[in-house]
Amino acid sequence: MMLFIVPLTRPSTNNPICMLNSINPYTLKEVYNTEEFTMNQVNKAIDKAGECFTSWRKRSFSERSRLMNAAAEELKQNKREYAEAITLEMGKPISQSIAEVEKCAWVCEYYAENAKEQLVNKTIKTDAQESYVSYEPLGPVLAVMPWNYPFWQVFRFAAPALMAGNVGLLKHASNVMKSAANIEKVFERAGFPEGCFTNLPISSAKVEDIIKNKKIKAVTLTGSMPAGSALASIAGAEIKKSVLELGGSNALVVFADCNIAATLKTCVQARFQNTGQSCIAGKRLLLHKSIAAEFTNKFVEAVRELKSGDPIDPETYIGPMARVDLAKELEQQLQQSVEQGAKILLGGNRKDAHFEPTVVGDVTPSMSIFKEETFGPLIGITVFETAEEAVKLVNQSDFGLGVSLFTENIEVAKELIPQFEDGAVFVNELVKSDPRLPFGGTKISGYGRELSVDGIQEFVNKKTVYFK
Repeated sequence: MMLFIVPLTRPSTNNPICMLNSINPYTLKEVYNTEEFTMNQVNKAIDKAGECFTSWRKRSFSERSRLMNAAAEELKQNKREYAEAITLEMGKPISQSIAEVEKCAWVCEYYAENAKEQLVNKTIKTDAQESYVSYEPLGPVLAVMPWNYPFWQVFRFAAPALMAGNVGLLKHASNVMKSAANIEKVFERAGFPEGCFTNLPISSAKVEDIIKNKKIKAVTLTGSMPAGSALASIAGAEIKKSVLELGGSNALVVFADCNIAATLKTCVQARFQNTGQSCIAGKRLLLHKSIAAEFTNKFVEAVRELKSGDPIDPETYIGPMARVDLAKELEQQLQQSVEQGAKILLGGNRKDAHFEPTVVGDVTPSMSIFKEETFGPLIGITVFETAEEAVKLVNQSDFGLGVSLFTENIEVAKELIPQFEDGAVFVNELVKSDPRLPFGGTKISGYGRELSVDGIQEFVNKKTVYFK
């Protein structure tokens, strides 16, 4: 997953001003711009966040819950406003942008209802008169977030972090600065105190200095493996907690006994929603030899029916990719694989940021579109003969975010699940995030967990308390 964009610079004789620009990938026209914060402005914002933390951590769960529910209500009432900004900035079809905002309201409501119970003192029986573990906030937490789900990725961090008593600072991707400003607006409109959640309009060059600021206590990143590695090295040197949700190359494993009609529908959605720009998208389609030809033909026809076009049109399912350079990168991965023997069964053409929904057959593990993350509307098909071979193909990836199995034999599925090295296994369903379940990966897909009780406990001090 690509994360960072180098901002454009507007020169001035004495004082250059750095601008962060959002370009509509459908029209290639600018839709928003903002001046980048100077480090002086950044440091003032961090200071304000630190001041806010001293009082925010003392707020009762009932008060935090009231404000988080207010944020949920703000999201629901003004979902169209926020969704349109998402669509204009990164090309997500409007119906999917609205669904994203609605999901953010859900995660706010979930933690408003459950945070108190998730952070209640845990009594442990020892030789002590009394002993327990308490869960206390750390302080200001920096979130470095990507453009592909510009609201959801932020809120799945912010809702638990704020409910735990932390305060948040956001460094968003440079091409979704309007969405970043809107997220701060959500918390302002909901009545959160100033400094509780702060948007920092900055480029990636300033991230290192922010992490090194003594008032920043932890950092989380969703993005590419190189970005995660760089951030983790800085956080590690500063002895600060980090959580990384990185790229993925999820496999869709289709066994001979699957419900073909239901599996087809799910696999198409798994690969092509958000124009294929998702870490947890099903990027490798693994088909059992006995049904491979039938399933491939039906899959190609189903993908052919997907409507591409203007993402602001509610009927559009496939919009442009978020940036032209990303579309070019996907095109290169496809060309390399074709040179290695892969066959294009559908699509394969690109114009600017528009990339046709593409299905590729005869894909082997040595090819680019099998080994690498393909971040766009392209899927490769690989055939297997045995369950053991399927497991090997899945685990052959350096990524480990999730895998989907499609079979009517649940007992066989249960036997296979421990053999997969991924952070999640979904049976007869696409891999997806749910506030009630922990989410995260293995291998180069990252570490730590978001969502559920595991997510809210990532950024807390698990304090041991002992009374003799």
